[in-house]
Amino acid sequence: MHDLKLFQRVKLDREQHKHIEDELVVEEPLEVRVNGDSLSVTMRTPGDDFDLATGMLWTEGVIHSSDEIGTIAYCPDEQDPDLKNVINVSLVDTSRKWESSRRLWANSSCGLCGKATLEAIRQTCKPITSTATAARELLYSLPLRLWEAQSNFERTGGINAASLFDLQGNLMILREDIGRHNAVDKVLGAGLSANVTFGEGVMMVSGRLGFEIAQKSAVAGIPIIASISAPSSLAIELAEELQMTAIGFLRGRAMNIYTHPERVS
Repeated sequence: MHDLKLFQRVKLDREQHKHIEDELVVEEPLEVRVNGDSLSVTMRTPGDDFDLATGMLWTEGVIHSSDEIGTIAYCPDEQDPDLKNVINVSLVDTSRKWESSRRLWANSSCGLCGKATLEAIRQTCKPITSTATAARELLYSLPLRLWEAQSNFERTGGINAASLFDLQGNLMILREDIGRHNAVDKVLGAGLSANVTFGEGVMMVSGRLGFEIAQKSAVAGIPIIASISAPSSLAIELAEELQMTAIGFLRGRAMNIYTHPERVS
């Protein structure tokens, strides 16, 4: 697969050592340009790159709808034609000046790197007005449904997943990436292009619930975000401020509801 590579390794245990092949998640840089000008470089897992670019532009405030995008295309590399690590997004209104709070390098573990100020981030978010609710039993079922739908985690143990479920528990979108925030951008980009109703969904992530995941979900107007792992203090503060329901440690038949529990029925 394009997002996995085989590597030789030596496996050691108490009794023996042996040479075996191991599948590892691919990590490569992706530069996103807007009308030919560089917006960001992020370390990502190749695949669904156009969704990633669309989601990034949306959550950065460069676009507000998919209709603003004219074309998305890879920029060819003359030295390596098979390498697809630069994307150019052409906006419909090519004369419009665009600004972003991020024009710096971002690694695969921290999408917040390069953000100018927390105030600039909050300016792109509005309080969640959705009155949608999710049943407790439905929420309990999401981690297993997410794990069953992932294609690469069991094979590598090193990839993150983000998914969007509707309030009946149907999986609408799932994307994987070595970067948690990239997986979320891929989900949001795919949903924006498909005109998904985000206000009636649950964002479920496989890793930690950090600030940028909460911020990106808030830009989309998603009322409920959940993680199998721990949230950060800043993510919870943002969720409280923006009236979003934030859930952590969603495992088995237990969860911690940190903000706005009224959405859990």
